Amino acid sequence: MGEINIEGMKVPEHVAIILDGNGRWAKKRHMPRNYGHAQGSKAVEQICEDAWNLGIKYLTVYAFSTENWKRPDSEVHALMKLLRVYLKDCLKRAGKNNMCVRVLGEISALDEDIQDTIRTLEEATKDNTGLCFQVALNYGARDEIMRAFGKFLKDMEAGICTREQLSEDFFTTYLDTGRQPDPDLLIRTSGEQRLSNFMLWQLAYTEFYFTDTLWPDFDKEELKKAIVWYNGRDRRYGGV
Repeated sequence: MGEINIEGMKVPEHVAIILDGNGRWAKKRHMPRNYGHAQGSKAVEQICEDAWNLGIKYLTVYAFSTENWKRPDSEVHALMKLLRVYLKDCLKRAGKNNMCVRVLGEISALDEDIQDTIRTLEEATKDNTGLCFQVALNYGARDEIMRAFGKFLKDMEAGICTREQLSEDFFTTYLDTGRQPDPDLLIRTSGEQRLSNFMLWQLAYTEFYFTDTLWPDFDKEELKKAIVWYNGRDRRYGGV
């Protein structure tokens, strides 16, 4: 099959991806799950470049959920080791590619050195004007909403805001994503068709695209397929 042409198509401003299938990808190759996670990490690096080149402004990936702590200790340990390497590499690539990086989720549960790297990464890239890349780490949408509500109550008790100010737009500022635009398109790889507690607030009007492709095999052409599918959707709001 030749290269997919998306010239003249509407490219979604914000794409969110649930990265799924690393373990199955490795199993098919008779390799350990951690090998699949390593290859999945490389796929993330490449898709950032591809997304920006295709005209996507915001890319959010679901890398580690609050539920992932339930995995075997050896796998969690390997994931944290991989995360340390990835974040340091990300700092170098973000500077080179003018990429702004933000982390979503409750990072206080992560080891202190990882937290320090995240803060350094966010501070160093906050003024970059290229792709806005958001990584969800120790993230769960219900947890995010509860934390946001807690922050709002704290501010209300401190007199920073009032109950009368509460609205959808105002509450959104307390979410991990802040004032970033909601995703236009959600992609989930590996054939699974569920949200897995990901961005429940932000995905209210998002188009969902599911593909059987395992995450390490997801590339620029697969992203183009999703964009073609997106262009075939009838995007309507409020029944209009």
